[in-house]
Amino acid sequence: MGTRNTDSCRAPDIDPHVAVEALKVVLDDAGIVLPSLRADIASPDLALVEWGRVRADVAMRLATALRGSLAWSATC
Repeated sequence: MGTRNTDSCRAPDIDPHVAVEALKVVLDDAGIVLPSLRADIASPDLALVEWGRVRADVAMRLATALRGSLAWSATC
């Protein structure tokens, strides 16, 4: 797996709460629940999303659901 220039791939000014809700909807459509998915309120200036810990089977289902469908994969 190669490295990517994350600075050129980062979208500015995305509210982490909005990103969390959007991600929850997509994951729900794929039948995947990440109970600890939330906006990180400890560092609001960084606009971080907290993924938390997940079981290995959930991580594998997430990887399978995302494989080949990443919107930014062609540009980043």
